[in-house]
Amino acid sequence: MNHFSQIAAQLERCGLDGVLLTEEANRFYASGFHSAGTDGAALVTRRGAWYFTDSRYIEAAERYVRDAKIDEVRPGRGYSTLIEEVVKAEGIARLGFEDAYMTVRDHGFYAKALSCELVPATELLWELRSVKSPEELAVMEQAQRIAEKALEEILNEIRPGVTEKEIAARLQYLMLHFGAEDMSFDPIVVSGPNGSLPHGVPSDKIIQRGEFVTMDFGCVYHGYCSDMTRTVAVGSADEEMRRVYETVLSAQKAGIAAARAGVTGKAVDGAARSIIAAAGYGDYFGHSFGHGVGVEIHEAPNATPGNEKPLPAGAVISAEPGIYLPGRLGVRIEDVIALTEEGCVNLTRAPKELLIL
Repeated sequence: MNHFSQIAAQLERCGLDGVLLTEEANRFYASGFHSAGTDGAALVTRRGAWYFTDSRYIEAAERYVRDAKIDEVRPGRGYSTLIEEVVKAEGIARLGFEDAYMTVRDHGFYAKALSCELVPATELLWELRSVKSPEELAVMEQAQRIAEKALEEILNEIRPGVTEKEIAARLQYLMLHFGAEDMSFDPIVVSGPNGSLPHGVPSDKIIQRGEFVTMDFGCVYHGYCSDMTRTVAVGSADEEMRRVYETVLSAQKAGIAAARAGVTGKAVDGAARSIIAAAGYGDYFGHSFGHGVGVEIHEAPNATPGNEKPLPAGAVISAEPGIYLPGRLGVRIEDVIALTEEGCVNLTRAPKELLIL
């Protein structure tokens, strides 16, 4: 699965003759081929596409990259040389570049090496990546199924005496075991008072009876990310724990009900935030309702208080309100949803009613 043609189709509208992609996620989005870090470059023009890489990846690129001409970087024929050859052959005057990712040093290098104007074009890629095709959605659903299998297994292992680190390590193993290529991010596993840390790092803390355990995790499958969070109680849950949990769940359901194409990210966030505020926990929900998910775990568009732009059909966003009571407990529940004109489709199937292990 590549997106060379979709990118090329937007160049004229953006006043570009081509676009240079050196950032890892955008290279993958364009080509469907993954090479680490800065070890590759894709160049898309109105008439064709090129993919450049070095000897470590050239055989794999020739095997997997379709609809593009492939060339190998060699001593004396570096990236700038190969790109400049295309610039001259294609008559490129305005070449888009990833202004949100390219370093000042690299920009200066390419500005000197290429006989064309470099034009900021990050927004073009963000706009394209924010709308998922049916093929992309199918892959993301598979990534979700893998994470959910890992959740189903790990629930059998959460008990008093196990540490946060042990649960985090097992989640990673299980996702790889069930077919993941990598983790979307380092799993977050926090328990008891550590649960008030939304992005807490798994520690040697031993899980105790009567505590919440929050697990935020996801995996990469065929280059696309999954993301989910579940909070479970160990042994028992007191009245406050149940109240906080039910408030978060109600807020998540309200945000999901409000989510549809054409609605602003602010409105979706606000639907959930109002539930938490009405319950008296407004000061303890500090992050946004959700973020875009795709080739990267955080990408456009976002369901945030500051996003007053309409969300597009085909966007995939997380739905993850939370309440965090400092030094006491925390609850977050997260699904991933795909927006449609009529509403949204929840890609997450895992149950989310309060579970007491």
